[in-house]
Amino acid sequence: MADRPKIVVIDDEVQMRRFLRASFDPSDSEFFEAENGTEGIRLVARTNPDVVLLDLGLPDIDGIDVARQLREWTQVPIIVLSARGREKDKIEALDAGADDYLTKPFGVGELLARIRVTLRHVARSKGAEAEPVYESGELKVDLPMRRVFVACKEVHLTPIEFKLLSMLVRHQGMVLTHRQLLMEVWGPAYCEETHYLRVYMGQLRHKLESEPARPKHIATEPGVGYRLLVD
Repeated sequence: MADRPKIVVIDDEVQMRRFLRASFDPSDSEFFEAENGTEGIRLVARTNPDVVLLDLGLPDIDGIDVARQLREWTQVPIIVLSARGREKDKIEALDAGADDYLTKPFGVGELLARIRVTLRHVARSKGAEAEPVYESGELKVDLPMRRVFVACKEVHLTPIEFKLLSMLVRHQGMVLTHRQLLMEVWGPAYCEETHYLRVYMGQLRHKLESEPARPKHIATEPGVGYRLLVD
């Protein structure tokens, strides 16, 4: 990743593009704009950006389809910025390949924080072999040794609990939908069995969190999925 990350915005609203452009310091990042899905896909191919900010309500191609088309040939992080705030829309976008979702209107501070998390996730993914141990606050997860520690004390997880936690670690800071977690851990036949996740995530929180009702590590995205919080 370059010192000045390249950001592509795909949004048909002139005011939103102007607002986003003003949110970034030109000395810290390169900013590219597209006003429709077709132009946006071409722009991503031409610029090879570090992050894509994608609106769903585009005039030519629905943003969900843009995400699907991008995922056919690139793993560039996609953050959806949309006025569609329904759980169904969030789940559909994330399942189509988006990495994160912000509902309009949103604050500049939150957007920049989400972008920083996304860029850190990409950097950590690229260096995953060199850094197989995840640490955040009192939590430490040694992926290759399959060991978990809280406040320097080892915590024993079941195989399913560890598999769930390892998925969250590998996608730290990103939302993983119920469907993504269920497919990866239990298989396609269990995609609708969300009660499995509630039970196991509850068990994980009781083992990892000092206050399970106020989690510092595993956040719930209501109706959508879960996210591993990072410092």
